[in-house]
Amino acid sequence: MQPIAIDVMSGDSPPREYVAGALRALAEDAHLRVLLVGDAALIESEIARAPATHRARTEIVPATQVVTMEEKPREAIRRKKDSSMRIAVDLVHEGRAAAAVSAGNTGALTAIAHFVLKTLPGVERAAIISAIPAAHGLTQMLDLGANTKATPEQLSQFAAMGAIIARDVSGVPNPRIGLLNIGEEDMKGHEVVQAAHALIGASGLNYIGFVEGNDIFSGDVDVVVTDGFTGNVALKTMEGVAGLIVNRMRAEFQANTASRLAGLIARPVLRRAAAGLDPRRYNGACMVGLAGIVVKSHGHADGVAFARAIGTAARAARHELTRQIAQALAAERLGS
Repeated sequence: MQPIAIDVMSGDSPPREYVAGALRALAEDAHLRVLLVGDAALIESEIARAPATHRARTEIVPATQVVTMEEKPREAIRRKKDSSMRIAVDLVHEGRAAAAVSAGNTGALTAIAHFVLKTLPGVERAAIISAIPAAHGLTQMLDLGANTKATPEQLSQFAAMGAIIARDVSGVPNPRIGLLNIGEEDMKGHEVVQAAHALIGASGLNYIGFVEGNDIFSGDVDVVVTDGFTGNVALKTMEGVAGLIVNRMRAEFQANTASRLAGLIARPVLRRAAAGLDPRRYNGACMVGLAGIVVKSHGHADGVAFARAIGTAARAARHELTRQIAQALAAERLGS
C-alpha cells in the first residue's frame, strides 16, 4: 500500500498533536507508511525522538502555507496552492499516497478534494461518513457536513455509498438503510426527503424507510442517510451529550465518601463504558464518492484521536474503497 499523506498543520490542535497521532498510528500498524506534510523544521523536531523504526517509515513533504479554520473554500483553492491541506490531497491525485488525512476546515477540505480529485462517475457530490456507536455495534451515518443541502438524487447516492461502506468495510451482509426524518410515517417530512424516500425505496437497497434521531443508536438500522447540515448538528449533539454524561457521572461519584466508595467498586465497569463511548475511538470520517480517499479528522483531535483517523484512512485504502464504490455504482447504473 502507498503511504498515507497527513496534513499536520491544519486544525484547532497544535501540529505536535497531529505528528504524535501519526507516530502512534505507526506504532499500531507495522505496515503503515506516512507522508507528513507541513513545516519541515517543525516536523523534524517533533519526530527526532521517535524510534528509528518509525522514522524509517516517515517522509516529510514541505508546505509553506496553512489553510486556516476561517478560510473560505474558494480562497483556499485559489490562494493556498502550497498549503499542507492542498499538497496532501495532491499527493493522492498524483498516486504518491493512498489517502489523505486532515483535521482542517471542513468546507475548504471538501472544496479542495472535489477540485483536485473530482467525483466518481454518477456521483454528484461526495459525502462525509463515519461510524456511530449503537446497540448492535456501529451505525454508519452520512452526510456529516460536506453538503449543507442535498437533492433527493444526492441523498439516494449517499444511501448507495453508505451501503457499500457498511457491507465491504464493516462486514454487514445486507445493510439496513434508513432516511433521517422527523417521524417514521410516510407522510411526514418536507418535499426533499419525500422525493428521496421514493428514490431509495425503488433502488433495490435494503431500505427500511424513515428513521428518527433515536433510531441511530437502536440497532435497528445500519446506515442513516441525511444532508450535511442535519448530520453535522446531530453529530455535534451526540458528542456534547456524551461529554455531559461523563462529566455528570464523575461529579456524582465524587460527591461524598459513600459515592467515592461506590465509584471505586464500579470503576472497571465505568471505564469499559467510557471507552466504548469515547468519541476519540470513532474519529476519522471518509469523504465517499471522490476519485480518491480523503479522511476528515475532528479539528480538536488529540494524538489518540488523530491516530484513529489515520487508521480509518489505512483501512479504506486496504479495502480499495474507491474502486469498490465505483464498481458498485457502475453495476447499479447498468441494472437501472
